[in-house]
Amino acid sequence: MKRPNHFKHFSLTTVWLWLFIFALLPFALMIVASLLDHNETHIVMLPFTLENYTQLNHVIYLHIFARSLIIASFATLFCLLLGYPFAYLIGRMQNVRWKNLLMLLVIIPFWTSSLIRSYALIAMIKAKGIINAILLALGLIHQPLALLFSNTAVMIGLVYNLLPFMILPIITNVERLDNRLIDAARDLGANQITTFRKVIIPLTMPGIIAGCILVFLPAMTIFYIPDILGGAKSVLVGNLIQNQFLVVQNWPFGSAISTVLTLILATFILIYHLASRSNKKKQEWL
Repeated sequence: MKRPNHFKHFSLTTVWLWLFIFALLPFALMIVASLLDHNETHIVMLPFTLENYTQLNHVIYLHIFARSLIIASFATLFCLLLGYPFAYLIGRMQNVRWKNLLMLLVIIPFWTSSLIRSYALIAMIKAKGIINAILLALGLIHQPLALLFSNTAVMIGLVYNLLPFMILPIITNVERLDNRLIDAARDLGANQITTFRKVIIPLTMPGIIAGCILVFLPAMTIFYIPDILGGAKSVLVGNLIQNQFLVVQNWPFGSAISTVLTLILATFILIYHLASRSNKKKQEWL
């Protein structure tokens, strides 16, 4: 007769209670708040209304969403182009000592607040910063580049802060690659480019999608990087939500924007789940 596993039940109950209190309940309250009204004396008030969602159709908010999508997409693309080769190199490395060292270099940025690292970037990209000083010394430019307080500075800050979130999921999938599949592709006459495109990329696609999710959503919602590096010229969705909650005190509208972003996140997670299932079936078939 099996004894009841009290520790297992306690652990599962604790996890579900934690998720309910700190995830499901706040999300439910956010949805309810997004359907309410507000005035100068009440943060939220009845009656229920859909005006907060219809207000998102205004050209100003659509422009902010479009710009946020473009900047977040390019930041995700740059992180992928920079992070995939680095992650593949680490994942396929046989020397454990060098592999651990490179992993440490990826994780070290997490030891420092991203806010502090964003301020440190100012010393690098300002008119008299390190980057302009090097370019001027090499004779590549004749006057300092206006990088600070621009969308370019925001892009640099996003890639710099979010690159580890792209590298780590891809490393996990690269380490799980079955060498027999790669050897089989080469035995069948595939060159290195074809093997990489037809075998390695599809098998590491779940890691790519996971990394893109972990980079894309924060890139849209991080508000301090556009504030510090972009100034007033760069207002993204994260800044819009911050202003609605802390400046305008329009919590219903801020909740509506947050709900839309949450639905976008859920869509990406669904895509990741479908890609993972497809990849698993492909591996079983092979």
